[in-house]
Amino acid sequence: MDDRPVVLADDTTRAWSPRTARARFREGLAIPTAGVAAGYAQANLVSVPADWAYDMLLFCQRNPRACPLLDVTDAGSTSTVLASDADLRTDLPRYRVWEGGELVDEPTDVRAYWRDDLVSFLIGCSFTFEWALAAAGVPLRHVEQGRNVPMYRTTWQCRSAGRLSGPMVVSMRPVPPEHLDDAIRESGLMPAVHGAPVHCGDPSALGVDDLDRPDFGDRVELAPDDIPVFWACGVTPQAAVMASRPPFALTHAPGRMFVGDARDEQFRVL
Repeated sequence: MDDRPVVLADDTTRAWSPRTARARFREGLAIPTAGVAAGYAQANLVSVPADWAYDMLLFCQRNPRACPLLDVTDAGSTSTVLASDADLRTDLPRYRVWEGGELVDEPTDVRAYWRDDLVSFLIGCSFTFEWALAAAGVPLRHVEQGRNVPMYRTTWQCRSAGRLSGPMVVSMRPVPPEHLDDAIRESGLMPAVHGAPVHCGDPSALGVDDLDRPDFGDRVELAPDDIPVFWACGVTPQAAVMASRPPFALTHAPGRMFVGDARDEQFRVL
């Protein structure tokens, strides 16, 4: 259940349609999705029993930078408005299964774990604004290095909601100083997928001691002048699951997202 460095999207997977990507994931392909089906929006997933759904809904509403909601399903539904033909039990590359806040499995298919009382939350993903960063000339070091984006638990506590509480998780992308304004501006125009960074520079301000030891994802090498830039991350609900210990939950595996049918630019503020 580790997060080993892997080869990310190549020219073939970048050119896939969302439907093709979902079909390949349904067949068992478990790669991270940065760059897959380039130009199409991605989403984080968390599914909880119906008696925890209001707490999760309130948690997302109270922490919109980390948990910008794109869709909430009916109890037991395996579909989403983000892709009419999708099955949320099979169409992500890899899942995580949680029992009492403990990670018990990381399958590529959760039909065996599915429950009719599960309510699923689809949360905006920062992979969606990476096209805008790249178009503005901002290098994406994790993509260059064939690695999953690094993610860190911070000491910044989210606003609690009912039984749910926990720390904010952030993703980190190294940005050269000359591109920092571009990175802030371009991501800030997409608030539905986390928006602008929550912090730039010294990671200790977030309670992060060592950038080489991410809590999720992979270590990424910084160029000599790079500034670490941190965005609120949709893995935050997983940190809340670990901290609050609901009896059961399903989530995506970090960096292995749901690929929807909406174009990235649909989430850009004009």
